[in-house]
Amino acid sequence: MILFPAIDLKDGKCVRLKLGDMATATVYNEDPAAQAKAFEDQGFSWLHVVDLNGAFKGQSVNSAAVGAILKATKNPVQLGGGIRTIPQIEDWLDRGLARVILGTVAVRDPDLVKEACRLFPGRIAVGIDAKGGKVAVEGWAEASELGVIELARKFEGAGVAAIIYTDIDRDGVLTGINWESTIDLANAVSIPVIASGGLASLADIVRMTMPDAQKLEGAISGRALYDGRIDPATALAILSGDYQPPKGMLD
Repeated sequence: MILFPAIDLKDGKCVRLKLGDMATATVYNEDPAAQAKAFEDQGFSWLHVVDLNGAFKGQSVNSAAVGAILKATKNPVQLGGGIRTIPQIEDWLDRGLARVILGTVAVRDPDLVKEACRLFPGRIAVGIDAKGGKVAVEGWAEASELGVIELARKFEGAGVAAIIYTDIDRDGVLTGINWESTIDLANAVSIPVIASGGLASLADIVRMTMPDAQKLEGAISGRALYDGRIDPATALAILSGDYQPPKGMLD
């Protein structure tokens, strides 16, 4: 079970949004590369990065910041936001990304995702961002009529490495992950699912260790790490089984 620390990039800085609203951005670090190295030093084994400007514009915007992150950390990095063509995917993978996350294009052009999986096996993830149970695209600015499970099932057998499922209604507001919907998705497809949106406390970390959550690949944490609501060492120890949390933490 992997805990993915998140770096969301806006105008070259490390920020967090509330409910996907760019106007609510809070800057947490002016130096995303330094933040990436800090996460590595804290013991995290992966890094989740989103180019927020790119998600809205449909092309990479914070490429310099991502490049600096790749140089600063030895951890594998997955990146989403504005990546919508095979040449863009190939370029990012050549630059050192472990995985590329495809979101809007997964809705607009599922065949491109399948082709990318064929060309770059094990290195393509699909980002499914949902609001009110329906998939949102274009940096969450536009809703579609697609249901989450309906979209996910389009990629069964295609070789997608993981699905990153984000509940927009919970993102950045520290209300806890939507475990019910996330686990329903994981049970509906064979593709590994990563939970995202709302991870709030060590109670969510403990929830990741429960039997019904074991099918998940992991979860993404942003604001709770930056605000100090989650101690990295304790969280990682819980997930590795080296720490027994107090009884009643999930109550």
